[in-house]
Amino acid sequence: MIRRLDSNDHQECFHFLKGEAAENVFVIGDIEAYGYEQEFQRVWGEFNEKNELIAVLLKYRENYIPYAKTEEFDGKGFAEIILADGDFTFLSGLGRCIARIEPYLSNKLKKKRQFYYAKCTALNEAVHITPAKAEVKLAVPNDASRLVHLLKAIPEFSDSIITEESKKESLEGGASRTFYIEKDGKMVSTASTTAENSSSAMVVGVATDPAYKKQGLASACMVKLCKELLSEGKELCLFYDNPEAGTIYKKLGFEDIGFWVMNIYHR
Repeated sequence: MIRRLDSNDHQECFHFLKGEAAENVFVIGDIEAYGYEQEFQRVWGEFNEKNELIAVLLKYRENYIPYAKTEEFDGKGFAEIILADGDFTFLSGLGRCIARIEPYLSNKLKKKRQFYYAKCTALNEAVHITPAKAEVKLAVPNDASRLVHLLKAIPEFSDSIITEESKKESLEGGASRTFYIEKDGKMVSTASTTAENSSSAMVVGVATDPAYKKQGLASACMVKLCKELLSEGKELCLFYDNPEAGTIYKKLGFEDIGFWVMNIYHR
């Protein structure tokens, strides 16, 4: 049985989602921020014959995110809910969950992207990471301009939609934090979080100025960031599509947990 969830279901819903907090970084964050009763956000749950919650579907504006611990959930039922929404454009989530719903969607697929999805619950202390010969600092909102300037100067982030205003707001709002290293009077390496919630956070924006690569700067930023978040009891996750970057993350303690799929559909 599938039904809408409300605040009365919150305890059961969060117990279910936090069993895999990194996998549910967006769903947990959105529910904590906006709850169950907003017009732009709704949450459904599927219950088995024992009335146990086994799957969740979150709508946030035009985007839907499904989650279940196994592939045994009602993909057709979730698809029917999605198709009834005239604003539906995006479907994103763990690859195994998306695959369960895709066959029942009649909207034409416009674009599909897939990333490796990795999580970290503890740093790999057995791996020796050469410390950078520079202080790793925590960014404040007034650092937003320099952070955006650094990211825009790096090829991988040149087409990013990040702006000084959005970066400043995220640093002020508590859903993001950034660590960075300065050299020669400028910011040269950084690592950030986004979608921070009470149980997990996503690592993004790991970058180093090309002129300062191969010095262990990004790893130093990552270690500082990961230690702080893990000490707060939060799981970390990240996307990557570059195998070389994946190797670096795995040395730190990240493990692949599948794929994250982002589908864009024609209305």
